[in-house]
Amino acid sequence: MEIILLNDIDKVGDKYEVVKVKPGYGRNYLIPQGMAIVASETNLRRLGNLKRQEEIRENKKLSTYRELAAQLNGVTLRIGAKTGTSGKIFGSVTNVQIAAALKDQINLDVERKKIHILDEVKELGTYQARIDFHKEVSGNVSFEVVSE
Repeated sequence: MEIILLNDIDKVGDKYEVVKVKPGYGRNYLIPQGMAIVASETNLRRLGNLKRQEEIRENKKLSTYRELAAQLNGVTLRIGAKTGTSGKIFGSVTNVQIAAALKDQINLDVERKKIHILDEVKELGTYQARIDFHKEVSGNVSFEVVSE
């Protein structure tokens, strides 16, 4: 079954991409959830208009994304974690904690799915994370893991 995706879906495809999926997955999950539509002739013609409108909206946001990425350079977030006596933290720091720190410390609301931690965080110290604002724009933010 061929469908047009209306959202980015992991391991399936990107927004407005025409992909082939198993009929049951498309009929029973993607289409009822509003994540996709059937790739009929009418919908394929509408796809061109949808892409153009989305591109216009994204180009307007692109300059804002570049400013946000530039704002993140030089910023160091402080994230508290429970630690043992040797300095190792219990669990690890996740992108959810980084998103919360961005919201609390510099008042920047970022989806957790756009934050990618470059190294595994298991000890106290300073680490880097990449934030993908757009396909063309990404910024790096450093964060320091401190003991609570």
